[in-house]
Order: sequence, then structure tokens, then C-alpha cells
Amino acid sequence: MSSTPGTAGIALQPFTPYQKLMVAMLAFLQFAVILDFMLMAPLGATIMPTLAIGPSEFGVAVSAYAFSAGIAGLLTAGFADRFDRKKMLLFFYGGFVVGTLWCGLAQSFESLLAARIFTGLFGGVIGSVVLAIATDLFAVHQRGRVMGFIQTAFAASQVLGLPIGLYLSNRWSWHMPFLAMAAIGLAGGLIVAWFMRPVADHLSLPQTHSAGLHLWTTVKKPRHLLAFAITGLVTVGGFMLMPFSSAFLVSNVGIDLHSLPFIYLITGLSTIVFGPLIGKAADAIGKFRVFVLGTAVSFVMVLIYTNLGTVSLPMVIVINTVMFVGIFSRIIPFQALMASVPAANERGSFNAVSSSLQQLSGGVASVIAGHIVTLGAGGQLLRYDVVGYIVAGVSLVALVMLWRLTRDIATPIVPVAA
Repeated sequence: MSSTPGTAGIALQPFTPYQKLMVAMLAFLQFAVILDFMLMAPLGATIMPTLAIGPSEFGVAVSAYAFSAGIAGLLTAGFADRFDRKKMLLFFYGGFVVGTLWCGLAQSFESLLAARIFTGLFGGVIGSVVLAIATDLFAVHQRGRVMGFIQTAFAASQVLGLPIGLYLSNRWSWHMPFLAMAAIGLAGGLIVAWFMRPVADHLSLPQTHSAGLHLWTTVKKPRHLLAFAITGLVTVGGFMLMPFSSAFLVSNVGIDLHSLPFIYLITGLSTIVFGPLIGKAADAIGKFRVFVLGTAVSFVMVLIYTNLGTVSLPMVIVINTVMFVGIFSRIIPFQALMASVPAANERGSFNAVSSSLQQLSGGVASVIAGHIVTLGAGGQLLRYDVVGYIVAGVSLVALVMLWRLTRDIATPIVPVAA
């Protein structure tokens, strides 16, 4: 029975042993990149006094990764479909490991800033290559499960990576988490180099004459422009909420500061459990249907969360967990749907541009949220509910736009001619 990318109708096909290995390797690569990005924030309390810098300098070091990653995605987009994806992955992953090692060896603010820029230039491309490889190696009716496993990397970085990183920092110094991650990353890279087969089927398809023309051909398509717009909207929601989430729970909801890790631990564990189940549901009953359900759940829970008063810790855990399950019920099927948008010989370029937009729109969203939320006289956050209303509204707009895109995805894709 045939099926479009956004609908149900195909019996679940089991993964081959090689595909299972590939899912594990791709999830690990995503875990390494996400953890490297997330480590800086909790280490700030140690890094700032050690390097004698203030919050503004530290903020520059944190944002440097995101902006350099966004720029790197755009610069490499034109070349993304002209090489074996395995070779391209290993090249950028190697630079990422070197950059992480540099972060661990940095002894000054200037050195750390340069290391974060260098790491972002390489790490910012890895995510798009991972998604392109996943799309090349897995059929449409398997991609929901694949994205479900890959997205658990975010939750695993919260549950496993951050606590271990903080322990290493407290036990030795802030350098140790980066050094340990560089060592583990090197071992993972060697495993990928040894076991991953070449991913080069797209090279047999027609290619445009130049990298610039290839990028322009990818960007100008109405279907791609619509997909990029939806990507920006889906990204904006999370980046507007998360920067002020901890402060809101402590200052407004009355949660003890020492209870925050417990909240994130339970939320992360729940996401690890539900991520693969969401991906399986997306393949079984339809990716767009799961996205609709996730939008409904996250819409309600975001409004509840951003309007919370003083409530108990168990209630906060339940609300936070359900909200994140709703958010991941949007992200996982959305990424599986995006995999079907470009032709095979445009996937690398498409994913590179999409990844850049995620980085840049996330930074813009954080800035917008920072101008909306203010600090009250008693230390409470004001107008956080306004952020919730904006995020809920944006999610509805993204839903309508994705419904329109799924109709285009159902149309057969013709590879780009030279």
C-alpha cells in the first residue's frame, strides 16, 4: 500500500543490523554536538571567576558558537552534495573534536572565544550531515523512528552529559569536561570511520555546475522556502521559552534552586523513553497526525506553564514533562517530514541551510524574549506569559504552513538537472 510522507498506510519495516548500528552512531554524533553546545551554560559559574570575565564576555563566548555554526552552514551548503557524506562527516567531526580539545586547553578568555568560534564552524555542519545520511539510508516509512532515536540525544545530554560534566568540573576544573568529551569524541569518530560505509549514491544524480548555483537552486524553490520558514517558526518557540525557564521556576513558581536538577532529570528521562515511541507512532499512524497531536498538547501546556503561580514540585515536574513530550511530538515528526522535502542530490545543501536557520533564528528568538521579559521589584519575571502566548500562536501558524507543505511533499520530486 502506498503512502505519502505525512500519512499512515505502511506496515512498520524492521531495521537491518547495519541500520541499527547506523542509528546508534548517528545518535551518538548528535549527542556529542548537542552536549558541547550545552556545556558552556552550567560551567559559567566556574569559568567566569577563573578567567576573570563578566557575564557580558561569557555571553559572547556562548553565542559565538551559535553564530559561527550558522555562518558555517551557509558557507558549506553549496558543497554539501558534492562529496561522499561519510568523508564530509568525518572532516567536520574531526575539526569539532579538535575545537573541543582547544576549549579544554584554553587559559584565557581570548583563547576560549577563538576555540568556541572554531568549534562552531565545524560542529554547526555535523547536524545537517547526520540528517542527510539518515535520509539517504532509511526509507520514508522508517524515518520517524530514526528521528525519534536521534532526538533522544538532546534528552540524553541533559540526563547523562550535564551531570557528569558538572561533576568533572567540580572535582577537577572546568577544563576537564571538554577534555573528557574530546577523548570520547575521538573514540566515537574512529568507530564511525571504521564501520560506516560510504554514503555516495547521490553523486550519481545530476549536479549543477557550481557550488553557488547549487545553493541558489536549492534556496529559490518555493517548496524549500516554505520548509525553511516552518523550520524557523518551530525553532523560535523553544528558544523563546528555555532561556528564562529556570529563573521563572525559582522566582515566580517558588521552586528551590537545588530542586531544578531533579526537574530536568525526570524530564530528560521521560523524553528518552517517549522519543522512540513518538518516532514509531509517526511511522505507524502518520507523521503529520502526530505533529498535530504534539501541537495540541504543547499549545495547552505552554499556556499553563507560562501562567503558573506557586505550585508544588511534583506538579511542576508533571507539567514540565508533559510539555516537553508535546514539544518532541512536534520536532520528531517534523524532522521526518523535512527529510522528504528535497531531492536526493539537494539534501546536503537543504539541511545545511536549514541548520543555519535554526541557529540564527534561535539567537534572534532569545533576543526577542529578552526584550519582552522584565524583572520585577521583588525579583519575579514579568510578562513571561506574553512569551507563552507568542509561542502558542507561532505553533498554530507553523501547523497551518506544515499542512500546506505536506501537500507539496506528496508530489514526486525530480532530481535537479545540471
